[in-house]
Amino acid sequence: MALFEMTSTSFRTLDKSSFTHLKVRERDDLQRLLRSQIDLLGDDLYVIAEEFGDWDDSRRRIDLLAIDKDANLVVIELKRTNDGGHMELQAIRYASMISTMTFEKAVQIHAEFLGKLGDQPDQSQNRLLTFLGWEEPNEENFAPDVRIILVSEDFGKELTTAVLWLRDRDMDIRCVRLTPYKDQDRCLIDVQQIIPLPEANEYQIQLREKEQVERRKRAGRNEVFQKFWEGLITLARKEKTRHKNLKPSTHSYIAAGSGYRGLGFWYSMGQDSAVSELYIDRGAASENKQIFDALCTHKAEIEKQFGGPLKWERLDEKQACRIKSLVDLGGYKSPESQWPAIQTEMLKRMTRLEAALVPYLGQVVPE
Repeated sequence: MALFEMTSTSFRTLDKSSFTHLKVRERDDLQRLLRSQIDLLGDDLYVIAEEFGDWDDSRRRIDLLAIDKDANLVVIELKRTNDGGHMELQAIRYASMISTMTFEKAVQIHAEFLGKLGDQPDQSQNRLLTFLGWEEPNEENFAPDVRIILVSEDFGKELTTAVLWLRDRDMDIRCVRLTPYKDQDRCLIDVQQIIPLPEANEYQIQLREKEQVERRKRAGRNEVFQKFWEGLITLARKEKTRHKNLKPSTHSYIAAGSGYRGLGFWYSMGQDSAVSELYIDRGAASENKQIFDALCTHKAEIEKQFGGPLKWERLDEKQACRIKSLVDLGGYKSPESQWPAIQTEMLKRMTRLEAALVPYLGQVVPE
């Protein structure tokens, strides 16, 4: 978008320029000005160091290091290029290096920073405490996270794609674009936070929080599934059934082959029930239905051999079919003390299901 001056008669276009053309330097101009006017970036920040690089075996330096009102450390990286280079990778490296910084260390480096500016180094701790609104140092609540702000004339697609991916994985990383314009003898700067868009930021935060909750729930379920299948597979090894060599899964099901392509004997779990079943999916719905229908002609004999009724699910709206026995003793939400009974019953149902179905598979499955 262009920048305009509105006069009484028209909108006058201002000429977009570049920092290179304007001979604006990265450190001596951009960094120097931002150091004293950090609020230009739109956050409530306090700069504690410039050109910080107090670590062994590395000559790399953070352009500006700040803290926010939540006591998070903020890495601010500057470029005067129109693509940002690889500054996101550089900033991530810096963020990891300072992630263990203590309040005591922050006081020390801020004192050095104040001294270089000709200010009062002995006021370092007081200034940090005043900014944070703390009455005394609180190491436990200092630097709970590290944020990243990337500042450049513009950003390339590779960089913005990487930043969006990192934000999807809960890293607080932002891009602020500084677009220079030349207006006669004046240099004007259009400052825009482009990632995340300010209007969408609150929504994205809520979305990320919701995703975090869902991710924790999934992780919890995965652990439950794995532990449940460990117990069932242990039982399968003892009884020497076809599932004895499986590895515990983090999914809601485990499956072993029947000896016929696309036909498997599956165990699966819901919240309050479990299933032992024959799952039919050879890739083509028509073939799956044909096999299911052929087995269905032997329904009476199969159920007699099984020792009770089965659920015959042709699933006309889907590709696969299944024949299953429902175990209603409980599911993955049941107390762990009830799992052995559920697992034992699932294995018994599967053993009977295999005995009832396998004799007919060779008759109905196409070569």
